[in-house]
Amino acid sequence: MKKNIDILCVGEILIDFIGHQNDVLINETRDYHRYLGGSPANVAMNCKRLGLTSLLVSTLGIDGFGEYAINRLNEIGINTNYTKRTSKDSTSVIFVSRSNGTPDFIPYRSADYKITEDQIPKDILLKTKIFHTTCFALSKKPAQTTILKKAKEAFNLDCILSIDINYAKELWESKEEALSVIKEYCIYNPLIKISEDDMLRLFEKELPHQEIFDYFHNLGVDIVCLTLGSKGVKLSQKGKELIQLPAIKIDKVMDTTGAGDAFWSGFLFAYIQNKPIKECLNIALNLAALKLQNVGRLPDNIDILSKLL
Repeated sequence: MKKNIDILCVGEILIDFIGHQNDVLINETRDYHRYLGGSPANVAMNCKRLGLTSLLVSTLGIDGFGEYAINRLNEIGINTNYTKRTSKDSTSVIFVSRSNGTPDFIPYRSADYKITEDQIPKDILLKTKIFHTTCFALSKKPAQTTILKKAKEAFNLDCILSIDINYAKELWESKEEALSVIKEYCIYNPLIKISEDDMLRLFEKELPHQEIFDYFHNLGVDIVCLTLGSKGVKLSQKGKELIQLPAIKIDKVMDTTGAGDAFWSGFLFAYIQNKPIKECLNIALNLAALKLQNVGRLPDNIDILSKLL
């Protein structure tokens, strides 16, 4: 069967309320602006705008926020047939500080983790090139059970797997559970994106970068991409020389929320086209720089591809 779905994103659609006051924590933020968010949703939307065929599996409430999310996704041209609506749960919401560094956030979760196996039929996996998810999506059942089962199925059907290890302890029952679930996902040799902040939260101490890479390589992962914020990125391929690239200099950071998603969207966009790894990183860094200069999502009024290639 022809694989005509470039990327299948499974996980949270969130309504992001991003603080209007810059560089203050939530306790001092007075006003918020609403945006469509959630890492899998961001990646699906970014990839669609880069010209890929992306599919999004998620769950929303039958409410005003759910309606807003569906309308926005349809505007971009995302297929929402596999995004479930439920009257039992409200659409999940997250409040985020506007920050030049890692933002402060408070999640109010309800519908986002109610992802069930029937939302990811086998015929979709047969057509999929990349199966992507996040630590956020894996943090609660039934989504956790669904994603792990479908990741195994996708792997056996020759999908490339991908994960953003955006770990936050507030989302998990325990760190031990998180590590166990991450290890199980890593059996399928996913492309891994992690940040220094994620690793600090997950291991509760600063680790040398090589130790981070070795940890995932020892779990069976070939490619590990470590984002370093304003210091750029390092990528380790098992058995090959480390690649390190600087961040692209920009005059003013407007908003860091979603910058990691933009980076990974750019990387996957290039990877799917079999571009050399260094070129994948360059495209990823360019897309992240574009996002940092805009609050909320990537701007609608530009040809994103022309900015990257």
